Amino acid sequence: MQDRSLSRRTVLASATVVAASATGVVGVTATSAVAHERDDRLKKIISRMSIEAKIGQLFVPYFYGTSATSPSQFDQDRNLRELGVRTVAELIAKYHIGGVIYFSGWANNIQDPRQVADLSNGVQRASLALPTPIPCLISIDQEHGANVRIGSGATQLPGAMALGAGRSLSDARTAGRISGTELAALGIHQNFAPVADVNVNPANPIINVRSFGADAREVGRMVAAQVTGYQQAGVVACAKHFPGHGDTGEDSHTGLPVITHTREEWERIDAPPFKAAIAAGVDSIMTAHLQVPALDPGNEPATLSPAILKGVLRDELGFDGVIVTDALNMRGVRTKYGDDRVPVLALKAGADQLLFPPDIDVAYNGVLAAVRSKEITEDRLDESVLRILRVKDKAGLFSGSPYTSPKEVDRVVGARKHRLAAARIAERTTTLLVNEDEALPLRRRQKKLLVVGASPAFPTDSTRTTVPELAKAFDELGYSTTHLATGRAPDAAKIDEAVAAAQGRDAVVVTTDNVDATSAQRTLVSRLLATGVPVVHLAVRNPYDIAHLGDVPASLVSYCWTEVELRAAARVIAGRVEPRGKLPVPIQRADDPAKVLFRSGHGLSYDD
Repeated sequence: MQDRSLSRRTVLASATVVAASATGVVGVTATSAVAHERDDRLKKIISRMSIEAKIGQLFVPYFYGTSATSPSQFDQDRNLRELGVRTVAELIAKYHIGGVIYFSGWANNIQDPRQVADLSNGVQRASLALPTPIPCLISIDQEHGANVRIGSGATQLPGAMALGAGRSLSDARTAGRISGTELAALGIHQNFAPVADVNVNPANPIINVRSFGADAREVGRMVAAQVTGYQQAGVVACAKHFPGHGDTGEDSHTGLPVITHTREEWERIDAPPFKAAIAAGVDSIMTAHLQVPALDPGNEPATLSPAILKGVLRDELGFDGVIVTDALNMRGVRTKYGDDRVPVLALKAGADQLLFPPDIDVAYNGVLAAVRSKEITEDRLDESVLRILRVKDKAGLFSGSPYTSPKEVDRVVGARKHRLAAARIAERTTTLLVNEDEALPLRRRQKKLLVVGASPAFPTDSTRTTVPELAKAFDELGYSTTHLATGRAPDAAKIDEAVAAAQGRDAVVVTTDNVDATSAQRTLVSRLLATGVPVVHLAVRNPYDIAHLGDVPASLVSYCWTEVELRAAARVIAGRVEPRGKLPVPIQRADDPAKVLFRSGHGLSYDD
């Protein structure tokens, strides 16, 4: 009954906007009236919440298991050991939790689409059983490409740098909309994507191909397009990692990086994508665990910095959406303060959602103690809760049922039209860097192939690895393919085996993954070139690999090694489609980084 009345008021308010527009009344005034009505409605919910319930709304913890109420005994034991409860339903009840995050692999939250939907429905049942029933905002890191959580059954899409190579705003928006539509069907309404970092450091160990590229303006355009796509699908998008993680040589999971950009450099390099996201109406922005002395001379990690979150993000950039911390279990935010103080300081800095605390009991009670001691006022608490409820309302969690259905999952997730769109997008991203003497596409007579090289496992399915999957893609195109995975660090025996396997082949496709100056992959490629058999190089992750490989006659980049990108690369190599991708980053020479080997925007076609 309550939902129907709220929905009716919303409809009436929307009708007021239409009427105002029709009579020439300024639209902003009508829109403000709708926002005011919404906030009044949400504030009434907040007024019925206890302090404990309000604090619970801020937290987004992890948990173990595929079910909200009956995970495996193994996962129950892990939950009990680390979270003090056996199930996520118990976790929600104990701490009044407002959001949770799903992970594949280690957390065992994800098996297949039907299971994920059932888990989401179980989470919502637990949330609506609270004294003040409020739907849960279920979140995930589904960036696609190198960082993806839901694999089997869902549509796999090119990641950020691949989309940056495609240079199509329409494709970026479509990818966001497809991903968002499938997530919503699974009961997931917050995605921690897109990455808004500008990858100007080729040695960046954590962002790299998760970024759209090295040009701030182009990254901003792509970020805005993806934000639009996700939010058109009813999913809360999240631009990350503010104030910019693209020029680090250290991983904030294991340390506290320092960004040495001047204020002017930050304005030119790091800020534009976040400004573009805000202009596109992004619902949430994630912080970075790093120091930026130009923005905060006190050198607090950005996540805990009032100067950065309040001073820059809120006051200067005008962002009034949800500020999400990056995971609070990361070393970068735990170097100076204890786990009870980190969430308190994040809230005082201006954050709203507290993601992945390493110990939920310590973090929750740390915030509770701060509120009881008046270090954090209840009004400050209410500000964050209101922002969180706004995005829940925008995602439709208050205006209709928060539950999903098997029929919706079957209709939407992995739909044929989504997969076809993903395949076409991927084909427009594969980038041809080198093509000496028209080595590509392969000739009709070059039917016997060897696929060899680094073979990373698929991001969500360790049973599937790059080399055999790429070989399978060639077989499906009519080639006779053998394959040999040599790994990222092949020894002399494995390299000898690869050289022997190349004998009698019409061509060799060699994959590389994160080649550096000391990598044995360089020796593998060199030895294969010495056989005289035509060699095609495919970098399955970093475009920078080519700088370390010398004079290969043909070289391409796929920017990731998931099925959709590998199949696209195979089709380009075979000449079934033209290479269309353009480098979204420059590639410096390995022997002289001051000189550019390939400029940003470089990319050959078969007509060149």
